[in-house]
Amino acid sequence: MPLMIHEACELNELLMSCVNSINSMGLFLSQVRCQELKGILEKHMAAHIQDYNMKVEWATKQTSNQKLAVPAMPQATAGGTHNLAQPVTPNPQMTALDDRAIATSYLLTLKRAGRDYAWAAMECTDPQLRTFLEDAFTMCCRHAYEVSQYMIKKGYYPTEQAPATYMQRLGQTYAPVRELAGVH
Repeated sequence: MPLMIHEACELNELLMSCVNSINSMGLFLSQVRCQELKGILEKHMAAHIQDYNMKVEWATKQTSNQKLAVPAMPQATAGGTHNLAQPVTPNPQMTALDDRAIATSYLLTLKRAGRDYAWAAMECTDPQLRTFLEDAFTMCCRHAYEVSQYMIKKGYYPTEQAPATYMQRLGQTYAPVRELAGVH
């Protein structure tokens, strides 16, 4: 079934985003120093290339017989720091990226791509293309989770638990809906 014009336009934007992501990942791989981060990037690169190639197939054939390899949910990082290892300041004269800049740039790329996939999926009328876009969204979510866990562990991404008093107030603010008779 031919794509609708809005689907083709979304596909074009997603293809441009993939080109940018893959190009950036190639640059990241040439500059990364941390072997753990390098391993994450190398593992994710294959998925991004498959995702891109599937989009090219959609652009040329308006269909794809492939299924995107959505990774399993990564394990949560045990422990980790909850403070920045060191303050970060933008460097307008930067000529090379450090591992923190690589991880940050990649995480932000994944978050943006995930939003783009979610939006495109909701606008899509072709069920096969919609499923592909939903899978691509899930892939980005899982990749972003893995990168954020790495960043938390390294002290690049500050996190902390919500205070118990806030959670108590939050829990008191909302109450569950009672089941309605005849509504399942």
